[in-house]
Amino acid sequence: MIPPHRREVIRLCIELDAGWRNPVLGHLGVLRSPVHTAQEAREVAAAIVARPGFALVGLMAYESQVAGLGDRPAGRGPRALTTGIVNRWVRRHSIAELGVRRAAAVAAVREVAPIEFVNGGGTGSLESTHADASVTDIAAGSGFFGGHLFDNYSAFTPAPAAAFALSVVRKPSPDTATLLGGGWVASGPPGTDRLPAVAWPPGLAVVPREAAGEVQTPLSGPGAAALDVGDRVWLRHTKSGELSEHVTEFAVVDDGRVVDLLPTYRGEGKAFL
Repeated sequence: MIPPHRREVIRLCIELDAGWRNPVLGHLGVLRSPVHTAQEAREVAAAIVARPGFALVGLMAYESQVAGLGDRPAGRGPRALTTGIVNRWVRRHSIAELGVRRAAAVAAVREVAPIEFVNGGGTGSLESTHADASVTDIAAGSGFFGGHLFDNYSAFTPAPAAAFALSVVRKPSPDTATLLGGGWVASGPPGTDRLPAVAWPPGLAVVPREAAGEVQTPLSGPGAAALDVGDRVWLRHTKSGELSEHVTEFAVVDDGRVVDLLPTYRGEGKAFL
């Protein structure tokens, strides 16, 4: 251990639990922090300020139950309709509750320390987070790449900016093509919305009984018959972390030409997860 007077000051940020504690549905949101109320945030802030060698510089709150909850689910059946109604209800009430509580927490923390920033987000809550005057910066995260998760938001429609290609390595039948790998699963509850979506060529669909797997991803549909071993199929990711976990670099394309190569953290030799 290095004593405080012999090292640089360590800058800290408090994470406020942005989840909505509904009396019927329970805790809605990611389980990341025990700091939920303004009083709890103030107590943590006071403990940090009182400790030599540490400086409290910020507060953050990731509202996943808003940012990661699409209000326009894919499909047109009763299930999609019901899910959309429930998700819109959760988003509306959670935004209202968090707006009041976050503002109170920020005010309570500022009584203890002149924090430099208050971070909120992410991608699917850009509009509501921007409307919160207590927030100084917004985390957009996956929105920069426009994964297919965000196709299901009524107020947020980013242009898809990234995709990845997999090779056809098997033809188990004339009307089926099997890709090598493909099970690049995004965070969140397991489901088809967390798996890659086929983008090109058209006329392809994932086989429901296998879906996208770590070893292989079989495809069916009218387009599968035209594929041969060695052909490429382009897929869109759900969020963005799965790309950086699997590839070493992104190719920046402009007008059909690769103009730059940017390393991911895996490409830089790092593995965080």
